[in-house]
Amino acid sequence: MADFAVWAPLPKSVRLDVDGTLHEMTRGEDDWWRAAVDCAPDARYGFVLDDDPTVLPDPRSPRQPDGVHDRSQLWNPNRTAWTDQQWAGRSIEGAVIYELHTGTFTEAGTFDAAIDKLDYLVDLGIDFVELMPVNGFNGTHGWGYDGVLWYAVHEPYGGPDGLVRLVDACHARGLGVLIDAVFNHFGPSGNYLPKFGPYLSSVSNPWGEGVNLAGPDADEVRTYIIECALRWMYDFHADGLRLDAVHALVDNTAIHLLEEMSAETDALSAVLGRPLSLIAESDLNDPRLITPRDRGGYGLTAQWDDDIHHAIHTAVSGERQGYYADFGTVATLATTLQNGYFHAGTYSSFRHRRHGRPLDKSLIPATRLMAYTCTHDQVGNRAVGDRPSRNLDYGQLAIKAALALGSPYTAMLFMGEEWGSSRPFQFFSSHTEPELATATAEGRKAEFADHGWDAHDVPDPQNPEAFLRSKLDWQELSEPEHARLLSFYRRLIALRRNETDLTDPWLSHLSVDYDEDRRWIVMRRGRVAIACNLGEEPVRVPATGEVLLEWGGADVHADGAELPGHSVVIVKSG
Repeated sequence: MADFAVWAPLPKSVRLDVDGTLHEMTRGEDDWWRAAVDCAPDARYGFVLDDDPTVLPDPRSPRQPDGVHDRSQLWNPNRTAWTDQQWAGRSIEGAVIYELHTGTFTEAGTFDAAIDKLDYLVDLGIDFVELMPVNGFNGTHGWGYDGVLWYAVHEPYGGPDGLVRLVDACHARGLGVLIDAVFNHFGPSGNYLPKFGPYLSSVSNPWGEGVNLAGPDADEVRTYIIECALRWMYDFHADGLRLDAVHALVDNTAIHLLEEMSAETDALSAVLGRPLSLIAESDLNDPRLITPRDRGGYGLTAQWDDDIHHAIHTAVSGERQGYYADFGTVATLATTLQNGYFHAGTYSSFRHRRHGRPLDKSLIPATRLMAYTCTHDQVGNRAVGDRPSRNLDYGQLAIKAALALGSPYTAMLFMGEEWGSSRPFQFFSSHTEPELATATAEGRKAEFADHGWDAHDVPDPQNPEAFLRSKLDWQELSEPEHARLLSFYRRLIALRRNETDLTDPWLSHLSVDYDEDRRWIVMRRGRVAIACNLGEEPVRVPATGEVLLEWGGADVHADGAELPGHSVVIVKSG
């Protein structure tokens, strides 16, 4: 016997279809419809609303074996074969996180194939694997941010059982797992939720209609979101979530959804007896996200920090287009490294207004902000999905890595950056509806044309080649320069973990020297100094001591270091 329930305040009648047989459902005063049916533990089911004979999937579907337009399938998480009972969890603060896309991380593009690469990640020094969205979305492949069945796991990756095997294998190796969750919008194909209830709001965002967080019947929608968030951590043993674009969550209630989710996550953490983390992607530069709830904040664990990315990338690469316009100088890089945000109540020329708020460095440690030189966005949202390795030399890549991983911020790598992968990471989709496929391709070209790119250079995301081109080429690791950069990353991560001064989380203990004209910068953390020459000409910098790690042939003396162009050295004074 299985109990079925669905919240559906809009239809006047709801019937349950189980393996092709219709059953009446009873409506409660809370607008939940319920029925108990004797069926197989893996029965296919769905709901028929009013007089429309279409069988719709369950908004809380645990499994979608035939895609997001078809019937749901029962799946019981309690019957899975977990072996991670001894996993005590770990904090993300100060950790090294590895963001990956399941479909392009390996040739097979599945959870099981990813398991074969976990020992490599352990050897690299990774602490957490962060999976780009694995929720149910239309088509066979895509980025996953157009999910429509948030409780289900994308079947081509291996479905819920495959995700269980991957998380279990990660925990067996001491790796935590974070899952990217999208709660700010639904995808354009397969979203049947509006037929059941008022899941959407009148407020739109760049990806479509917003989610109803504060309108009539919003309480059930908020519960739907929070229970989905907790499901990843409870049923799938994930150690936390990365919350996509939280600035697009329009919530004017007294208790913001993020604060509520934070409190519920902490409560689940107490029950499970292991740390659980919530990481926000936000472009607001608002420290309230990561301020403790008892100090008036939302209490999230950490936040992506694009200012750090922009400051490092522009100073090294020289790019200044679009939202990079306010960045690019060594002074900007120094300011951002020391303060977390560059825009902190300051004018943003890209936004044409003031932006951000200063971080209270006495209250919030740097480990609550995340530093990175690549993300799926910062690579994939370039017109052709080109990585920094396409435009920079290996010395410049080493400099970027040293600044991000040598900083006190929680660090993140994007798959393949550690060896300078030459493969692009392009935007790709596999919509089955011709009109949606055309609209996606044309919209992509128009978006980049507005930013000055040649529309003819923008790949068609519906062309399967965009997906195939984005798969990592693991054979590159056998090439000397790729292997050398990988070794640098591995040693850099080990330094980050083992050098006491590099584990200090407080920005008040970090200082920076730089020379704008000669384009060098020295970031000091206690006795450790990370000295970088961003320019092409040799420079002398005020850094001396024992050489811990270097790229480019630095010559360190008692009174300073000679740095060739595009080089970096990490030294420790006595």
